[in-house]
Amino acid sequence: MTAKTILITGATDGLGLETAKRLAAEGHHVIIHGRNATKLAAARESLDSSLTFQADLSDMDQVRDLAERVLADTPRLDVLINNAGVYRTPDPIRSDGQDVRFVVNTLAPYLLGRLLKSHMAPRGRVVNLSSAAQASVDLEALAGERALDDMAAYAQSKLALTMWSVELGLSETSPIQIAVNPGSLLATKMVKEGFGVAGSDIGIGADILIRAALSEEFADASGRYYDNDARRFAHPHPDAMIPETRRSVFELVQKLTGHT
Repeated sequence: MTAKTILITGATDGLGLETAKRLAAEGHHVIIHGRNATKLAAARESLDSSLTFQADLSDMDQVRDLAERVLADTPRLDVLINNAGVYRTPDPIRSDGQDVRFVVNTLAPYLLGRLLKSHMAPRGRVVNLSSAAQASVDLEALAGERALDDMAAYAQSKLALTMWSVELGLSETSPIQIAVNPGSLLATKMVKEGFGVAGSDIGIGADILIRAALSEEFADASGRYYDNDARRFAHPHPDAMIPETRRSVFELVQKLTGHT
């Protein structure tokens, strides 16, 4: 297989780092993003990665800056894996009222993908990490006008991400947009801190992300959702399959990010 250039967000630990290690071992050029400078440096050393980018994805200005730096330093991008995510955090509400879960899990990956679109190879792929936890999206909560508890915010943010992935995938030919539930309760920091359990083999999630990023199995999967718990393509939450409902979330995401 020809070596690909692959950017993975949230790749300093857990599923992102494991996926990066496996891709690098296969000879691909892996670019890693992280929020913490110390962890990012350690990940770079372990991967011998030539490019690392630090950014806080809860800040839209930093997302835009990240995209600018990737565009400046990378000749071409074949795959973007939007892996970074938040479930529980000490300060979930930003100063502008927006919930960090919606910002990091829904808005940041949308904006990053749109800003990098012109730089991606023909039929490049954007792999968006969804979840088995999906719940109907409260538009007021997405807009930062209503507070939610941890699980509600997380589940709604993941459905919102899945909805825009489907919408983009059905309306465009490039890049390919794929929403993937990598597996429930994998052995990640998020699961350990959020649910107090060790979690399942993280390799389960890394394997499906690599398949979604590179395999022919996903070459015509734009706008589809893959449920790795069921080991198959499946329908996400029913709301994502209702065009009017999906479009209302998509249009709000566009408005909040300022990008079509």
